[in-house]
Amino acid sequence: MRALELPPRLRLIAGWVPEGAYLADVGTDHGYLPTWLRLQGKIRGAVASDLRPGPLERAKVTGSLYGTDNIEYRLCNGLAGIRPSEVDTVTIAGMGGETILSILKAAPWTAEGQHTLLLQPQSHEEMVRQYLAKNGFAITREALVRDRGTLYTVMEAKAGKMELSLSQVWGGIGLAHDPLADRYIVEKIVRTQMALAGAKRSTRLQARTEELREILTALLRAREEWRHANRRTN
Repeated sequence: MRALELPPRLRLIAGWVPEGAYLADVGTDHGYLPTWLRLQGKIRGAVASDLRPGPLERAKVTGSLYGTDNIEYRLCNGLAGIRPSEVDTVTIAGMGGETILSILKAAPWTAEGQHTLLLQPQSHEEMVRQYLAKNGFAITREALVRDRGTLYTVMEAKAGKMELSLSQVWGGIGLAHDPLADRYIVEKIVRTQMALAGAKRSTRLQARTEELREILTALLRAREEWRHANRRTN
C-alpha cells in the first residue's frame, strides 16, 4: 500500500495543526487530513464531518484502509454536529470564502477563545479577513501555497482583536516575505483592473467604480510594500 501523501495546500495546514490536538475537519471529503495526522501521531483524535454521505463514506474508506483510530465520522452541516468541548482545533479547507463564513456564523463558539481555526478559502479571501476582524478574531499567521498551478492562502485565526487596512484585507496579512505574495497580489490587481473596466462600461455599476479604484490603490500599495521588503526595484 502506498504511503498517504497530502497535496501542498493540505500539507501546509497539517504543519500548523498543534501537537496533541483534537481536530474537527469540516468538509473532510476523502478524510486525508485527519488520517494523515493520526498516522503521524500529531493529533490525539478527530471528528471528520461532511455535508454529503458520499464524501463521508470515502473518508471512512480512507481511515479503514490505513487503519487509523480515534477518528469519528459525522454527517452534518459544517460544525452543527460537533460540540465545542470535543475539539480544540478546526480546519475548514477546499471551499469558498462565503461558505466558510456561513459555517463560522452558525457556530459562534469558535470565537470564544478556546479554539484554533485553520482556514483555506478557495475564493473571497478578503471577505474572510474582514469577517474575522469584525467578529472577535485575530489572524495570527497567513501563508501562500501553490497547488496544481493555483495559489491558495491559509490563515490561522484565534479569538482576539485586529484592525486591518484595505491593503491587508485584499493583499493578505504578514506576507511581506512570502515568495509567492507578489504573484498573489498581481493576480488580484489584474482581476480588479478588469472589474473596474467593466464597471466603467456599465451604467448600472457606476457606483462601484470608486470602490474598485480604492481596492486597486490598496493592492498597488501592498505590492510596493512587498517589493520594498524584498528589495525589488523592477
